[in-house]
Amino acid sequence: MILGRQHRRLAVMSNCIRICRCLKTYPSTIRQCGAARSYSQLSSMQLDLKRALQSADSQSVNGSSFADRSQLKYARRLVIKLGSAVITREDEHGIALGRLASIVEQVAECHQEGRECIMVTSGAVAFGKQKLTHELLMSLSMRETLSPNDHARKDVRTLLKARAAAAVGQSGLMSLYDAMFSQYGVKIAQVLVTKPDFYNDETRKNLFSTLSELISMNIVPIINTNDAVTPPPQDDDLIKSKGKKVISIKDNDSLAAMLAAEVSADLLILMSDVDGIFTRPPKQEGAKMIWTYNSDMADVIQFGKKSTVGTGGMDSKVQAATWALNRGVSVVICNGMQEKAIKSIVLGRKIGTFFTNAPTANATPVETLAENARYGSRILQKLPAADRASAIYALAELLISKQATILDANEKDIAIATKEGTAAPLISRLSLTPAKLKSLAIGLKQIAETSHTNVGKVLKRTKISENLDLTQVTVPIGVLLVIFESRPDCLPQVAALALSSANGLLLKGGKEASHSNKALMDVVKEALATVGAQDAISLVSTREEISDLLAMDNHIDLIIPRGSSDLVRSIQDQCAHIPVLGHAEGICHVYVDKDANLEKALTIIRDSKCDYPAACNAMETLLIHEDLFGGPFFNEVCDMLKKENVQLFSGPKLSSRLTFGPPRAKSLKHEYGELACTIELVSGMDSAINHIHTYGSGHTEVIVTENSEAATKFQRDVDSACVFHNASSRFADGFRFGLGAEVGISTARIHARGPVGVEGLLTTKWILKGDGHAAAEFAEGGGRTYVHEHLPVDN
Repeated sequence: MILGRQHRRLAVMSNCIRICRCLKTYPSTIRQCGAARSYSQLSSMQLDLKRALQSADSQSVNGSSFADRSQLKYARRLVIKLGSAVITREDEHGIALGRLASIVEQVAECHQEGRECIMVTSGAVAFGKQKLTHELLMSLSMRETLSPNDHARKDVRTLLKARAAAAVGQSGLMSLYDAMFSQYGVKIAQVLVTKPDFYNDETRKNLFSTLSELISMNIVPIINTNDAVTPPPQDDDLIKSKGKKVISIKDNDSLAAMLAAEVSADLLILMSDVDGIFTRPPKQEGAKMIWTYNSDMADVIQFGKKSTVGTGGMDSKVQAATWALNRGVSVVICNGMQEKAIKSIVLGRKIGTFFTNAPTANATPVETLAENARYGSRILQKLPAADRASAIYALAELLISKQATILDANEKDIAIATKEGTAAPLISRLSLTPAKLKSLAIGLKQIAETSHTNVGKVLKRTKISENLDLTQVTVPIGVLLVIFESRPDCLPQVAALALSSANGLLLKGGKEASHSNKALMDVVKEALATVGAQDAISLVSTREEISDLLAMDNHIDLIIPRGSSDLVRSIQDQCAHIPVLGHAEGICHVYVDKDANLEKALTIIRDSKCDYPAACNAMETLLIHEDLFGGPFFNEVCDMLKKENVQLFSGPKLSSRLTFGPPRAKSLKHEYGELACTIELVSGMDSAINHIHTYGSGHTEVIVTENSEAATKFQRDVDSACVFHNASSRFADGFRFGLGAEVGISTARIHARGPVGVEGLLTTKWILKGDGHAAAEFAEGGGRTYVHEHLPVDN
């Protein structure tokens, strides 16, 4: 008895410590718990701490369920229901071990993070059927031997009864769970219930007392109905118990809902074999996924047949979810076969259907925005080129006429960034000025001019045969997703490029520029309205994670990230099904040849590094021919850069020549993005080229030399998107190239490369005009022959 009390005290103390860590309270709070004189006093402290945690986690949800997915990360008590279709093999005789192991791993991770997990599981019948099938086949083998014509063997599955299978399979299922959870050091306990247990006050009280005790001891309860003795399902959705209406326990969905409400769970996850709730059965044409559900949507859903495995259907899941939601429990119905579904939900990812009582958000679902962008792109394609150009001119004029509104919004973003201690270079990227807006307007007018010749441009004409002509023409890519950080000025630039190329566009900006982006988007919408294509371009301002947008391969054709190397690399790593255009790093080099004009060299180096050090086209490594090391030039370069407050680092060759010099660079493949750079010595042209190929990112490289042959060799042999002679690396820019603006800079080797303007946002299609031609006619003896004659192109 004494040991039991000590064990409970230790378990409660352990739980208090975990809650204190979640609350980030001072160690004194933990010491107070340790000083508790009695078990009841410690339990009371634990309850107070839990209430404090729930209060801290639920500030934004008015004491009710969570309002949106981003708040699910605060869920501490989870009820996870595994449907039969999730953990049962397709033949219904056995457990899907791989899938179940993944779910157990996720639950264990949640448990180890300090969340309290309760599982409601199916599977006992399937596990039992697997065992009984084997036993029956063994017992029938003798009969088959004696009577080869005995057909009982093929009917063995019809001999199996669900209740008997449940009785046989229950212990095996729990042994399996125990073995799986033990791999993560997690203790579990089986709680076997019958449905009447919930309607009897005594057993109900005992049940939830047991669950509370198990949770307090850091044990994961696994609950299942005792299907060996369970009565037939109730038909009523609600029944009365002691005058109080409670949900009818018809299946594990309603069981899980009842449990979640009774234990005051923060989140109920109902795992099924479908992705979520659809407006009609998923296989029917026109069925659309409902990502966020509230009670107002009850009339828009048509339910199909229930699952062939288990007792529940989608209508029962919705009823159970709604019942739990109305009692303060957030609910997600998801596909349990989806990889890492539980962890993704808890992280706030867009997985399954999220149930909320919060008012329907005014923001348009991002799927609708993408569909509108597709439709808008088709409208833009139909417009005369002059109309698209006029819309861009209108946008350029609006940037000037609405300047005061735009700058006021930008000042709000800058004030917030300054208050949060944002670094000066980032604030510089964030800020808008009258000069920037004027420069933007000039660039947009350049883009407008390109609208007259880009879409529908004939690139090639071929006469295939008599009266059979083939034409290759330029067309928009479709729908673009541009994800950008900090710089709000790129929003009108990219919008103008999309408009000129007749592409639909989704823009996802960073929250640091939210006020500026909204003001600029209002201007873009006003310009689009002049040609009746308001929905062709939209700003994604909902709470979707970027990872959710990257999964929209049915809606988005090309993703273009603009921002830090971390952002670009993250997008490239995450995106598996949509092409990504961009560059992860801008490691640009300036090579000063032995035949360089040293005055030019100083000017180019200063501009390349100091004009805008945060830009991707800024110099990060300065390569100097070793013949220049002994003269005054090296000291002049170092002095000039130091006066510009540039922090210098030395490469290994330079470091070996200096006794007291700049500190050794940690890496030669590094983008500083600030007033810092590496200086390295090279033995000559080939050494410089090899260094660039080894440590460069394929962005922009510069040679400073008066030797034209050396310049030609450098520009031929260096394999980067931009290679310059006697000019600053800062010229690697769409506006400076005369493209009007750029949607980004690409270091890819297919499609667009370097600064990407309108041409980089176009693809082609082939148009064939015939007169009843058939391919079979060109086979041997068919009577027709190929000509393949190139025809002149007239645009």
